[in-house]
Amino acid sequence: MKAVLDTCVIYPTVMREMLLGAAKLGHFTPVWSPRILEEWARAARKLGPAGEAQARAEIALAQVNWPKAAFPAATNVEQRLWLPDSADIHVLATAVASSADVIVTVNAKDFPRNILFEEGLERRDPDSLLHGIWQSDPDGITDIATRVLAEANRLSGDQWTLRALMKKARLPRLGKALST
Repeated sequence: MKAVLDTCVIYPTVMREMLLGAAKLGHFTPVWSPRILEEWARAARKLGPAGEAQARAEIALAQVNWPKAAFPAATNVEQRLWLPDSADIHVLATAVASSADVIVTVNAKDFPRNILFEEGLERRDPDSLLHGIWQSDPDGITDIATRVLAEANRLSGDQWTLRALMKKARLPRLGKALST
């Protein structure tokens, strides 16, 4: 399965680490465009110059790990597409150009299912996608979550629980499943 990762699911660190961890296990092939990656770097700028620099380093690593993930949105495809938020058309165009199966996003209202269906695509939120992957590979996803939790605790100096961290990362279903 090819999955276009919208900026809103790769900018938050925990969500990104969980998604890319599942991709490393072979559960899906990630897809993005240069514009999606640039949006990630610009969003990280809100954290200051160090935030953007960190994002650019992580982007470089992602590009090394998935050298075939980048698909520029084809201009001729973009011109024929419509979405409620025109700023998201490039994400849909990337999905069409890459022959993706799904767009992973938390912005459901910006990607109406009927429009995606016309292009042979579906929309999934990261929590339901990861929960479904957990159901088929609980050990793999638990290992990823355990590593993400350890790094979050190290960086924050706090003692997060797995469930609380996943809930904060907008992955509550996954967090609940991992805590049972």
